[in-house]
Amino acid sequence: MELSYRTIISLLLLVLSSSITITNAEDLEDPSSSSSIISRFQRYLQINTAQPTPNYEESTQFILSQAKSLSLEAQTFQFVPSKPFILLKWPGSNPNLPSILLNSHTDVVPVEHEKWSHPPFGAHLDSLGNIYARGSQDMKCVGMQYLEAIRKLKASGFQPLRSVYLSFVPDEEIGGHDGVEKFVDSDVFTNMNLGILRRNVMLETGLASPSEDYRVFYAERSPCWLVIKATGQPGHGAKLYDNSAMENLFKSIESVRRFRASQFDLVKAGLKAEGEVVSINMAFLKAGTPSPTGFVMNLQPSEAQAGFDIRVPPTADPESLERRIAEEWAPASRNMTFELGQFKQKANVHDKFGKPLLTATDSSNPWWDLLEEAVRKANGKLGKPEIFPAATDSRYFRELGFPAIGFSPMASTPILLHDHNEFLNQDEYLKGVDVYVSIINAYASYVEHTRKEGSKDEL
Repeated sequence: MELSYRTIISLLLLVLSSSITITNAEDLEDPSSSSSIISRFQRYLQINTAQPTPNYEESTQFILSQAKSLSLEAQTFQFVPSKPFILLKWPGSNPNLPSILLNSHTDVVPVEHEKWSHPPFGAHLDSLGNIYARGSQDMKCVGMQYLEAIRKLKASGFQPLRSVYLSFVPDEEIGGHDGVEKFVDSDVFTNMNLGILRRNVMLETGLASPSEDYRVFYAERSPCWLVIKATGQPGHGAKLYDNSAMENLFKSIESVRRFRASQFDLVKAGLKAEGEVVSINMAFLKAGTPSPTGFVMNLQPSEAQAGFDIRVPPTADPESLERRIAEEWAPASRNMTFELGQFKQKANVHDKFGKPLLTATDSSNPWWDLLEEAVRKANGKLGKPEIFPAATDSRYFRELGFPAIGFSPMASTPILLHDHNEFLNQDEYLKGVDVYVSIINAYASYVEHTRKEGSKDEL
């Protein structure tokens, strides 16, 4: 069947009209609407950045597209190849004032897909408003809340006095050695005009709070990863004799267990918070002689190893812990040794000035007062300041003497970071955006009263 010239023109006009209608509908969608905000959060969550093979290329392109939509200055660095470090900037009107840094990481921990009720990278929104995804709490939520808060502030006409930096960093979940650790030692960091010590502030990750109060962290425990090794004479599996490798290691494990129980009892009794005690948990146990079907069962091995994840609060004495390891947990008298001499990883508990890695939470730190007031204005409330039980990239800033506050606005939310079925409710996420609107407004507008400059060892 042949179509007339007039019919063909009419069809073309119809197609073009439909395309224009669709395009206009997308363009007219309010980017500040709740549905748009949630949609962008879901898109970020759907990018699989799980270790050990995070898709940094896609996450980087997404963050840069968001920065472009907000007219933020953007730079991407690779201190290590294939590990992009994204730095965004909202220039302040007074470049002489020290800047603000809002930090978040782009990687997430691995998942066991079969243990999830919804695909961990599907960002499923259920009938209760819960968004299920790896990173919904740790910590893609915070990175996107920074951006959404800036979107709202820009729409309101707000202009910061201080420059506001946003960093989206790689590899936090595996120690941050190729991310923030290299960043703080670079010229990029030096040129950001973050000022010194108490004249600036850096915000980082926190934890969800099952109560109505937001949790906030002024310090964190440092990771010490220990591997101890026991040796002894091998022997027949039926023979009883002293000082076998396994017997020596069992004695050490029991000694470690007693110490762990003593620390845990303080937490159970309510005498100390989790972040205030030394925690130790066995990570692996390695022994035995392999065989094609498993292990040789009638042979006592000559070597045995155990690995422990130890977390030390900045209020503890690390030297005392090291003496305990040498004298009780792995004494040379029982043929015990440390692999590599001591710890496989040993983080600092003091800054470069010799002070504990603590950020002040009183009137001596103006950023703390500003945070409390900003959260209150957003109809929120901070709980008692805590020591973060694990380790974050904050330690690299605190080691240089910079105040760092761990904060993630998630109240009335179960703690599910690194757990199966991690989720965050959309209403709580949207409320967190408004909390950051208040915080960024307060921090970026702050001007110190004229006074003498504090000493460099002051926090």
